[in-house]
Amino acid sequence: MKASYQTFLAGVGLAFLAWIGCFSSGTPSVICPMPIVTILPAFLLASRPSHLPYWLSVLVPAILFFAWNPGLFRGNSRVPQRSGVLLSALTVLSIAYFVGSWRDGNHYQGHEFTAIICVVNIVWIVILWVILYRSSRLASFAANLLFHAALVAWVAWYAFPYLGELP
Repeated sequence: MKASYQTFLAGVGLAFLAWIGCFSSGTPSVICPMPIVTILPAFLLASRPSHLPYWLSVLVPAILFFAWNPGLFRGNSRVPQRSGVLLSALTVLSIAYFVGSWRDGNHYQGHEFTAIICVVNIVWIVILWVILYRSSRLASFAANLLFHAALVAWVAWYAFPYLGELP
C-alpha cells in the first residue's frame, strides 16, 4: 500500500481514538479521560454560537498528525529531530500537568481514577521513548509512521486528561 494511503488511514484512526477519548462516555473515565487536545476545542465549539458542531474537535489530532510530519505522505523513513524534541517537551509538560492537577483529580474524579490515568500516561510515555529509540536505529517508513501515529494517539486519547470540575 502506498505511503500516502497508510498515512491517511493512520490519521482517520486517530480521529476515532480522539472520539473514544473525548466523547465515548460523557464523563471522565479510564477509557474516556477527556484529553485537553480535544476537550478544549469541544468546549469552545459548544459554548459559542457557531455553526460548527462540537464533535468536530475529534479532527484536531488528525490535523496535527498530518501537519506535523507531512513527509509521511511521501514515505520518509527518518523521524525528524523536532519529533524527539516534541516528545521531550510533552514528557516534561505531562509530569508538570499531573503534579499541578493531582489534587483536583483526586477531589473531582477520585484517587483511583487519577492514579490509573497517571500510570497509563507513564506507560504511554515509556512506549513512545522505546519506539523513538528503535526508530532512530531502524530508519524506515513503517517505524516513522508508527512513532508519529503512537505519539498523536497518546495526545488524542490519554495525554493531559481532564482533571477537575466539569463545567
